[in-house]
Amino acid sequence: MYASGFTSRYDVSKLVYFEVFSLIEEAIAREKQIKAGSRRKKINLIESINPNWEDLSENFE
Repeated sequence: MYASGFTSRYDVSKLVYFEVFSLIEEAIAREKQIKAGSRRKKINLIESINPNWEDLSENFE
């Protein structure tokens, strides 16, 4: 949709992890927390809920 967006720039094709928040401030704080972690911590986080790295967007309506 956006030629210069993150998904286009990095060729993102799967949704492997997400969290839901009721307040945008909580979501932003969590995003900063995740971004500050190491790549290994991010991989462990994904694999804790999605060990097979399945595309979670396939179940969205």
